[in-house]
Amino acid sequence: MSDELDSYRGELRKWLVAHTPRHWREKLQASSEEEVVDFYQRWTRQLHSGGLLVAHWPQEFGGRGLGFQGQVVTQQELSRADAPRPRPLAISLGHAAATLMEHGTPDQQKLIEEILDGAIFCQGFSEPEAGSDLASLRTRAERRGDGYVINGQKTWSSFGRYARWCLLLARTDLAAPKHRGISFFLVDMDSPGITVRPIRQPTGSSEFCEIFFDDVFVPESMRVGAEGEGWKIAQTTLVTERAVQMLELTETMRRSVSQLVEDSKHLPGPGGGPLADDAGFRSDLAGVGIQVEVLAALTERSLAAAAATGQLGPASSVLKVFFSELLQNFTRIATEASGMSEMGDTGEPREVGFLSGQHFVDHLRSWTWTIAAGTNEIQRNIIAERVLGLPREAQ
Repeated sequence: MSDELDSYRGELRKWLVAHTPRHWREKLQASSEEEVVDFYQRWTRQLHSGGLLVAHWPQEFGGRGLGFQGQVVTQQELSRADAPRPRPLAISLGHAAATLMEHGTPDQQKLIEEILDGAIFCQGFSEPEAGSDLASLRTRAERRGDGYVINGQKTWSSFGRYARWCLLLARTDLAAPKHRGISFFLVDMDSPGITVRPIRQPTGSSEFCEIFFDDVFVPESMRVGAEGEGWKIAQTTLVTERAVQMLELTETMRRSVSQLVEDSKHLPGPGGGPLADDAGFRSDLAGVGIQVEVLAALTERSLAAAAATGQLGPASSVLKVFFSELLQNFTRIATEASGMSEMGDTGEPREVGFLSGQHFVDHLRSWTWTIAAGTNEIQRNIIAERVLGLPREAQ
């Protein structure tokens, strides 16, 4: 496998040199949201046409069978080339694909071809009163003939208004314990009765959406797994996904810190000289640099454990909390360093990553990392109970 991985790395590196769009961040920041989504979909198809999008997937699903180590190589080389990641397709290429591969019927697995062609999936998981306590969701799926009728509301669905399909959790058994009365559905977003409302964020963008389901019919053939298995199926994802994502984020953070070091040579400092000469700023930035290397070490250790065991487990909570706080700290320092001009209205910032170089916008967006995928408070409970072995919180 080592020779095969080395060959793949060389092929990918050469391809990215030839095909990575130049100045893609700057171009996206001047584009409409629709143009941004279209760019990522075209880039997804381009990567796939080169055989480089999902090399880690099994061959029967369009990959090369390189497994977890192939996924690591892909992220390393994308980071090295500073190439775009297909952000609007994160759910499609991650959770949706993994769920379909493991739990989908042969007909449902045909949707994987749509994913490779750029189809966007969104998640219909969180609700206004069921975020961190997701199992308390109240969206209903009532049996009706050869299918189900869905009624309810979902929120924080990333790229929901561009989605072709929705991964939906809905309650099918009101009498069952809350974790056991939930079923998993694939919902066609063109179905009658679906209303999507974008949620405008402080950054000016509208990546997140609310989705309303009013008597939406879903065929039984689009239920994934048996009734009541939705909670278990929803846990399906690529077990290393968070750690692999940290590879990308660590490299991006390294580049961002290095860029701020260069910028500080030309930014005014409090004493009248360049900011790079200010001891307080140098100390703050050095602290961030050290934390980036700690994150890199934690990520490397987590990846090694995942490669050996196939499981990442609660260690992913450590990575999530550490990175979220590091991101907030760095973007705060960068915003303060850049001065008032950084806080001007740039129009409608586009979603081009959490470290886009627009420091004030990045700082605003950094707070989403403390909430998404389980709040940091929830993650600290997981770390306390499952990593440190502390007693469970009294109920």
